[in-house]
Amino acid sequence: MSGDKQLEGKMALVTGASKGIGKGIAVALAKAGCDVGVNYFSDLKGAEQTASEVRAIGRKTAIYKCNVAIRAEVEEMFKQYSIDFPRLDVLVNNAGITLWSPLLEMTDDIWDKVIGINLKGAFLCTQQAGRIMRNQKKGRIINIGSGAGRIPFLKGSAYNASKAGLNLFTATSAVELGPLGITVNCVAPGAVEIERTKLEADDYSGTWGPITPTRRVGKPSDVASAVLFFARDDADFTTGQVLQVDGGLWVQGPWPYSDEKQ
Repeated sequence: MSGDKQLEGKMALVTGASKGIGKGIAVALAKAGCDVGVNYFSDLKGAEQTASEVRAIGRKTAIYKCNVAIRAEVEEMFKQYSIDFPRLDVLVNNAGITLWSPLLEMTDDIWDKVIGINLKGAFLCTQQAGRIMRNQKKGRIINIGSGAGRIPFLKGSAYNASKAGLNLFTATSAVELGPLGITVNCVAPGAVEIERTKLEADDYSGTWGPITPTRRVGKPSDVASAVLFFARDDADFTTGQVLQVDGGLWVQGPWPYSDEKQ
């Protein structure tokens, strides 16, 4: 899907694009025909690698360092983006952070960092992008959520709250921005094997694959394919949606019987 130039000539900005899912989305957008702005906060080397791959595909790119939780930095990023690119067709709010802590031991710092980047960051970037897209009378905003937006993850009260909040922020933004020609949707990945998640288990794929109905973990390309759908022109009647890209992981409930007893 990503190589048929379905987004030829369009321009995008992907936050948190130095590695993992964000990098996969940025490269997929480039393969689909987009010029891509690459945002990062701490991993300059990773952002440069993402930009290098975008250039190798033949698309224009630029790199922006920005903490998406800080308004002044977000405003400066969008100001610079508007100098580098004549318009913004697609914004992907992918930047996120996961900090695990039991609720009764969680510090204000952990809560503020997670909510700040995951939820406030999406708000600040959506606000800036929405103002640009309003003038264009068209645009696509795609948030990257999580299964944690519907199923609570243990020791993840801040993360869960941020992703659940993102779901309703997506819906509210869709209602407000729809009359301006802007769609807002959310892609919610399940267990996806990336640099960060590999650190969560000695065998991440072997841990999550067997309990996922499709019997495998996800790849960044799985998430990117959903993003490409929402970014397309012919998806302009689809807005306010949360699409679970999880191999069925979070639609199944607890079941006390083994496969042999069914």
